[in-house]
Amino acid sequence: MKIIDRQTYIDRLKSLRGTQDIKVITGVRRSGKSELMKSFINCLKEDDPTGNIIYVDLLDLENENLLEYHALYNYFSTRFEEGKNNYVLIDEVQLCKNFELAINSLYNKKKYDIYLTGSNAFMLSSDLATLFTGRFIEVHVFPFSFAEYLSFREEDDLNKTFEDYTRIGGMPGVYAYDSERDRRDYVSGIFNTIINRDLKQKYRLPDDTVLFKTADFLLDNICNPTSANNISNILSGQNIKTNHVTIGNYVKYLCDAYLFYGIKRYDIRGKSILNSFEKYYAVDSGFRYARLGKRNMDYGRQYENMVALELLRRGYTIYVGKLYQKEIDFVAMDGEKKIYIQVYDDISSEETREREFQPLLSIKDAYPKVVIARTNHPVYDFEGIKIIDLPRWLAGIESI
Repeated sequence: MKIIDRQTYIDRLKSLRGTQDIKVITGVRRSGKSELMKSFINCLKEDDPTGNIIYVDLLDLENENLLEYHALYNYFSTRFEEGKNNYVLIDEVQLCKNFELAINSLYNKKKYDIYLTGSNAFMLSSDLATLFTGRFIEVHVFPFSFAEYLSFREEDDLNKTFEDYTRIGGMPGVYAYDSERDRRDYVSGIFNTIINRDLKQKYRLPDDTVLFKTADFLLDNICNPTSANNISNILSGQNIKTNHVTIGNYVKYLCDAYLFYGIKRYDIRGKSILNSFEKYYAVDSGFRYARLGKRNMDYGRQYENMVALELLRRGYTIYVGKLYQKEIDFVAMDGEKKIYIQVYDDISSEETREREFQPLLSIKDAYPKVVIARTNHPVYDFEGIKIIDLPRWLAGIESI
């Protein structure tokens, strides 16, 4: 299978090389964390040929003796080489019981550059702060972007490739399968494993019915305002016994496992951020298609989800914008940079443009205003609003 160069993440790891923090590669299950670590090791060999690279894959039976934290600690401490940069890289670190004791001890020696990956069952985002208090930094990995998918497919027809990507998604392993059914089965298998192994077992849930129903509801309502009360009321109406507290916990679990990302609300007029989550976006469009097929398919919301994930990939912090009764899909921030973004499917008619662009035209400050849609045209301008074709922007051909 062709290997896709994930240079953005490699560059991120390179920029952190030599820092004291424990570097933890995180992301949804099967997003390519282990392969990224292997690629980074190759870079270390090139950039620091005299460096002492100590790599362990705890899934390998040859390392079974290291599945105890004293043995893991001793393995690295006895391989330290004075006068060299000593790199500690551990894949599937969670397989070693009490691994954090070994890692924190190595960290305290202040002579190792430490990199970890692990299963989300034991290294959810909420766990890291407890395991490595103030000692770690996340390198968060997303499924393949459209630009990465393009490099894999190597096709000239941008729009056809985009349609395929919208349906197939960016989970790396899915590209090994030729048939639609096998792809859906593969992605569904990942989804089921996250629910049953990463979450049900970890939190000792009595059954997975409500958890699956909650996840499917979020998939079916991506980009819609959502609350635990709303989900609870709908499921209760289906004779599923639950309550808003349980649903709130389950939504948090699903976000901790990186299946979904919650986006808060930003009051544009008051320039304030509200604490409650307003919307939830799926980590990959392939999950929705695998679970729900084309049921209730709304391409406008599907595209909005894709834009949300791409903004996160590119390092933006995003919010749902509110201006009186009007809504802006995204207020994207990066340091002092702020951009207002609306996402649409079709804006070909003048009537649609006049109606749908009103929220952006109502904003009176000078920050850039952008519409991302399926235009099939190069960038153009409408009353000061920049109009960008969605596939071109995702491919990196156009910028906001």
